[in-house]
Amino acid sequence: MKDLLTVMSFTIKDMIKRKSFIVSTIIILVLIVVGFNIPNIINAITGGDTTSSEDKILIIDSSNVFEGTLESLNQMELGYEFQITNDNVSFDDIKGKIENKDIDEAIIIEPKSDGTYKLRYIVENLTQVSSMPEDLINALTSVYTNLQISKLGLTTEQIASLSPSFEFSLEQTEEQEVSGNVFVIMLLSIVLFYAIYFCAYQVSSSITTEKTSKIMETLVTSTSPRTIVLGKTIGIGIVGLIQVSVMVAVALVSAKLFLDPELLNAVLDMSKFTPFLAVITIIYFILGYFAYALLYALTGSTVSKPEDIQSANTPVAILAVIGFYLAYFTMMNPTSELNQFAAIFPLSSPFCMPFRIMMGIASTSEVLISIAVLLVTILIIAQVAIKIYSNAILNYGTKMSFKDIVKLYKDKNN
Repeated sequence: MKDLLTVMSFTIKDMIKRKSFIVSTIIILVLIVVGFNIPNIINAITGGDTTSSEDKILIIDSSNVFEGTLESLNQMELGYEFQITNDNVSFDDIKGKIENKDIDEAIIIEPKSDGTYKLRYIVENLTQVSSMPEDLINALTSVYTNLQISKLGLTTEQIASLSPSFEFSLEQTEEQEVSGNVFVIMLLSIVLFYAIYFCAYQVSSSITTEKTSKIMETLVTSTSPRTIVLGKTIGIGIVGLIQVSVMVAVALVSAKLFLDPELLNAVLDMSKFTPFLAVITIIYFILGYFAYALLYALTGSTVSKPEDIQSANTPVAILAVIGFYLAYFTMMNPTSELNQFAAIFPLSSPFCMPFRIMMGIASTSEVLISIAVLLVTILIIAQVAIKIYSNAILNYGTKMSFKDIVKLYKDKNN
């Protein structure tokens, strides 16, 4: 136990002192703060003009087709600022107003000889739009319809009967009810993937670097290979967990300080993120990290040059990406059998099961089975990794092939 703590302590101090770790962490934290400040930066550049988001539309009804009812458009909250006039405004005058930014668009209402009406929608450039916006068409149609109805002398009850009062509801045929903010859930999966993948990768890099600097010879003579593997894996995992926790904390504080409260509540609805889910997420981070970290420990022990790390780690990286995308894409249909499989499959369960719990569709038995399968997988990978590591740790030759690795494992069993 003392040797394990010694290796862990050595690994943690070595990781924290690395310039690459410090610089990358600072850069990521700065990017997080800047990212959440983008709305404020845009406001600063535009001078804080909050009205610029509403298009100004000039409506010209020189024939008084709407009989003064067009002013009601400004009460419909369509996201436009309407300027209404019954004067004759020429096309050149409209062009000048658009160029001077007095208006963004214009609508000219012209009666036709057959009793119908033509709406001319004028914009600065046709590349901006392909047709007149549907909401404008519906709004003008509604105002004109109400005007004509009012001329018929109908009673209040008769007018009310023209507009159906439907009550809408959304239902599903699946027995399991799904609820939760999908954006938050997918973001959580991405954060978990980043944390597990990049923290686990450091195990391989650390082992190969120490082999190159001959530090490993000292470690092997003072403690067992099993202690080295577990100590380095746990040590880097602790550093990674702290790093990710700091990033998440900075992101949450930045979101609270710099984002509009309404936007924050709409996009980052954390109502489903309970203390239980937080504990489960940490458990899956630890277990997922151990599974991939031990695989990276295996690949790290098979190479003796830092430049060979990338190629040696490629198979594990592919497995990690497959596991992540299996979980990520099955989120589109969380009640599917494939998503249930992803929540049990040890390569994807760390990214998928927290999602199912947040959506409220994971049963207790599913969670227990998923954790049990992941634990068994970790024990198997640990046994294989430590056995191969024990024989390969002092190998300073060329990178070993898969056949050499299998041979080392069989020799260790003899």
